[in-house]
Amino acid sequence: MPDEDESAVGDGVDPTTDHGVTRLYGEPFDSGFAQAERLHLAADLAGAVAVYEELLALAESVEDSPDVRFLRAHLLADMTSVHLAATDLAGAEDTNKRSRALLDDTASAPMGPRGRQLWLEVLLRTLIAGADLLRRTGRLGEALACLDEAAVRLPEFDDPDGLRTSELGLNRVHLLMDRGEWGAAEDQASALLATTPATAVETVPRLLVALGLICSSTGRFDLAEDYFARAEDHFRAIGDTGGQRTLLAHRAYAAMQRGELDLAERLFAEASAFFERQRWFGDLAVCEQARAFLAGRRGDALGAEELLAASLARFERLGASIAAADTMLLGAQHAYDRGDIDEMKRLAQSARDVYQEREIYERCAQVDLMLARTLEDNLNRTDHGDHERQSIDTALSFALPAALALEAARYDFATAHARSQWLELANEAMQLVFRLATRRQDQGLLFELAEHRCAGASLALDRTPPAAEPVEDPASVFPSAAMKSYAHHEHTEGAMTLGGVAAEAAASVGLRVAPPPKVRMSAQSGPGRVALQEYIAAAEFRYHRRIAHEEAVPFWITDDLTSRPVVQVRLADAGDLFMTWTWAGGARGFGTGQGPCAEVDRAVRELTDALPGAGDGAEGMRRTFDEGALAEHGSERRLARTLAEALWPEQLTAQIRQVAEQAGRPLVRIQPSPRVAQVPWELLAVDDGTDVRLIDLADVVTTAPASLRPAEPTPATAQNTGPVVLVLDPRVPGFRADSPLGSVLGPPGSDPELSALVQARLDAGAVVPSVATPADAFRRTDLDRNWLSGVLRKGARRLMYVGHVSGAPVEGGQSEDGALHLCCDAGTSGLAEPLRTHRPLSAKDLLLGSLPLRADGEPGARIWPAPPRVALIGCESGGDLRFAESFGLATAMLHNGAELVTATRWVLPTSFAFHRLAQLPQSIRPLSEAIVAVDTAHEDEDPVRSLGGWQREQLDRWRADGRIEHSPLLWAAMTCIMV
Repeated sequence: MPDEDESAVGDGVDPTTDHGVTRLYGEPFDSGFAQAERLHLAADLAGAVAVYEELLALAESVEDSPDVRFLRAHLLADMTSVHLAATDLAGAEDTNKRSRALLDDTASAPMGPRGRQLWLEVLLRTLIAGADLLRRTGRLGEALACLDEAAVRLPEFDDPDGLRTSELGLNRVHLLMDRGEWGAAEDQASALLATTPATAVETVPRLLVALGLICSSTGRFDLAEDYFARAEDHFRAIGDTGGQRTLLAHRAYAAMQRGELDLAERLFAEASAFFERQRWFGDLAVCEQARAFLAGRRGDALGAEELLAASLARFERLGASIAAADTMLLGAQHAYDRGDIDEMKRLAQSARDVYQEREIYERCAQVDLMLARTLEDNLNRTDHGDHERQSIDTALSFALPAALALEAARYDFATAHARSQWLELANEAMQLVFRLATRRQDQGLLFELAEHRCAGASLALDRTPPAAEPVEDPASVFPSAAMKSYAHHEHTEGAMTLGGVAAEAAASVGLRVAPPPKVRMSAQSGPGRVALQEYIAAAEFRYHRRIAHEEAVPFWITDDLTSRPVVQVRLADAGDLFMTWTWAGGARGFGTGQGPCAEVDRAVRELTDALPGAGDGAEGMRRTFDEGALAEHGSERRLARTLAEALWPEQLTAQIRQVAEQAGRPLVRIQPSPRVAQVPWELLAVDDGTDVRLIDLADVVTTAPASLRPAEPTPATAQNTGPVVLVLDPRVPGFRADSPLGSVLGPPGSDPELSALVQARLDAGAVVPSVATPADAFRRTDLDRNWLSGVLRKGARRLMYVGHVSGAPVEGGQSEDGALHLCCDAGTSGLAEPLRTHRPLSAKDLLLGSLPLRADGEPGARIWPAPPRVALIGCESGGDLRFAESFGLATAMLHNGAELVTATRWVLPTSFAFHRLAQLPQSIRPLSEAIVAVDTAHEDEDPVRSLGGWQREQLDRWRADGRIEHSPLLWAAMTCIMV
């Protein structure tokens, strides 16, 4: 073995590096190794193999010894790397086996410390290359065992550059990717990238490529390109020509995923030409597979068939069974397109058999969804007569479990942004399910679909990412074959435990969520039917993925709603807008509705145009006052009618009228879908030809997902005996009164209505903070998060916050980034980024508390336990429900124990805005009137009825005089939210 003072073969020399040549074995071997490595980086793989073969022949001619056998093992290990780069899997398997046999043979040979380290390094490389080979040929379980063996050996190896450690981690990422476990793969790749030293120059760009592929496969194309660009810089820096050229195919794949088919075609063609010249037939087969998909999309059936045949033949020659199955799946779709149903079934079943055998369950789901789509297409094309119901049932039996599994795959991701992008891919599958349920005219199934979708994700407060089985995007027929690499969580050391800074960084990235609870289709406790129970069971059995939490909740708790009739309305987005409703509280009945996608989108756009945007600032507010539909009675009434026609079934209006006549004004509980979460339901003009609004007929309350219901209800004593906590226009550090985070209510004591409000609370009982005069409650500088925690921990019956709220952008998907602005300076500990000298209190803080910041951290519900009633009067403080995952400020308060939260649907105009933009006199303060109305409602036994009564008064004034201070622009933004 080479050691500190000798070479293994040839002249005795020091093992130093001279002109890029590492002195290990003497000449000509040391120079040969260096030459072969240069050829490898230059993408001249045939030349590199030729050099290694020449050196191997020379080594085999030398008198046999342990040193010579180790030299041969080293040469064979390097040849394996070259064969893998060239996708010569048969050659790689041969050299890898021979290298491992020689290493085993020399394991017990005498060697010094450096020789042992070199032997361990070659062994680790052989094991990692073997795992890569097994993964590429579809033997994922064996690949994982190989990596596990390498992990056992790794502690013996001195790895100062972290190269072998990072290679081992990268291969685990690839296994997760091959399984379609995108969330787990992204977690591990991100953590690995953060901890891999820059000296691991070969691994860093490959990690960046893996992250780029993960992002492009899950709909985050800008981020994918950023990773690819960084990888390209690294490849260029180390002179890796092959890595640079391979990026062409990866960028082509990203372009295809985002719909830029012409660009994808050009890049794939360029990559194919390079791979063919270099005889990299595995990469060429991937490109041919993709180009076949593109040819089919542009109607070139013959070209698609030729490319598919070429791709399949190459994959089969290489032994790449999973990639070959992916090509079969694509071929099945082409067979269906040309009317060859038998061939379609044969190819699809052949592909599924491979996936099932290899335990790649997400591809099984892909096959099932393809079959369901072809069945739906066939139903649209042909008359199935008496067999139509059976055909629809068959399509649903394929589509619904697969769609559930695909939707549930989002729980693997660490951030809400990644999950929201994934859901955009998953929505097509769920839209298919809703279409089939509608076609079957199955109200019961539509009810259960809506209940399951509206249950909401559960917040996961532990630090360990949830284990899950794989499902990937079947929305496109193209299977994105050998562009991935991954494995089962139960075999991959859990979730790859992180330590130190990496663990803290990973924990603070975003909220972890878990599957929703099962929903019992009964308002009573005890056993009963669970929504979609047979489909959930089928999905969990077929695809080995948790679909719903074992905990079951009733779809609606009606114990405290028997004093008057109540109707629960739920809405679900699935292309069209689907509505279900159920009556309780002395009324009986149910129904379903469906709003066509185009009509719903048009109505929502008109509403959006009428509202001030969160990022529009003063100009957006000015435009709302000058041109917005809510600022003029005639245009507002037309908008209210447009919304009602698109969103509200006449049948439900008729039921509400009937119930009101017989049992009094009912309560309408509405859980909106994200698309319609800003709709002011109270305003809907539900009668054609009259100006009757929904709030004229009923009280309206917004409901949040059932998953937000707290496990530990607020103690009854605190509900009745605690103080009222008032946080009124707190002073934000570093921001003047006239700045963007300046005063909302004006100078303290300048508003007699608000001063009277504070005095009334002082007269009625305890108020926190303790103040001598009402003016002392405004613009305080001591109301920070620590103070708030202290007063809430002691118990309170109400919390009223009036101040600045920063909403999160809906396109970012992270509702938890919404924040309150208290008196916290930038040095305050928290999860939100500081703004100059101030750190906001985010919904993420309220939910996670100090868990991501300290080993002994507490969840937010313990640090800031919410009182039964909370008012958050600020810009879009109730915008949570616009997100697929509702974890913003209002819902965080519900999660932390609140029973009812009054919040706002959109950006609020201040009284100052009314004065400046509508020229109202200073004595008229619309925002102050709204604050008083909310305060009064929260003191009432029935806050929803009280607030609804004030809103009806405002509506009556609006209809009578059309004055801007009575416009729904302000009062219709207010809504009570409860679970």
